[in-house]
Amino acid sequence: MRIEFYKYQGTGNDFIILDNRLGNFTQLTSVEIAFLCDRRFGIGADGLMLLQLKDGYDFEMVYYNADGAEGSMCGNGGRCLVAFAKRMNVIDKTAGFLATDGFHEAAVKENDWVELKMKDVDEIEKAADHSILNTGSPHYIKWDNDVEKTDVFTEGRRIRNSTPFRTNGINVNFVKVHSTHLNVRTYERGVEAETLSCGTGVTAAAIAASDQRIGPQEKRVVTPGGELNVKFVKHSDTSFADIWLCGPAKFVFSGLIEL
Repeated sequence: MRIEFYKYQGTGNDFIILDNRLGNFTQLTSVEIAFLCDRRFGIGADGLMLLQLKDGYDFEMVYYNADGAEGSMCGNGGRCLVAFAKRMNVIDKTAGFLATDGFHEAAVKENDWVELKMKDVDEIEKAADHSILNTGSPHYIKWDNDVEKTDVFTEGRRIRNSTPFRTNGINVNFVKVHSTHLNVRTYERGVEAETLSCGTGVTAAAIAASDQRIGPQEKRVVTPGGELNVKFVKHSDTSFADIWLCGPAKFVFSGLIEL
């Protein structure tokens, strides 16, 4: 089978996108998806997405991790899929689409900038050196003042495979807090390695590092792949709403591959 694909990236978090509006790719296996995402034998990506038709929505987002398993919400992936939907004339400047964690709104701005509304957060588990919360995907936020030197692969894999998380996995984010921004590096489950950026992880880090004040806030987040902004409204120490993940979503290349 010959497949037409599109490659997108959001701050270095890269994705294969397939246009599935005609239902041509519903029978892809996990082995085939893992092959397509393989950086040596396939196209290479952190994940694969299908853009599908869905009654009542502009489109539906179906996301697979690089290991071939269907994944939870991917923030950078969602922003890239919105950019792809605009390229394919499915949307104009705004979108309302369905993902695994429910309905999302999005807006396409100038210069490949895409803003994506994330799910509300109403629960955070806090400890002295970390926080745990779900922003569409589960995240472990590890406070780390030496994040530039941290062995993210080794330490992230250890936490991800520790007893509480071994079965379902968790994304592990190492976060350094500055007065003007956050530095975030992420070990992603499903990829089982460090990625250059993680949208739901950046969102989780910004929320976990929120100020004590109640009301609107915005955090600038620096990842190895680039910068993102997270805007949100804080209602209490554990309640956050109107959360927007904002940043670039860029087309890289398209092509054909035999599967």
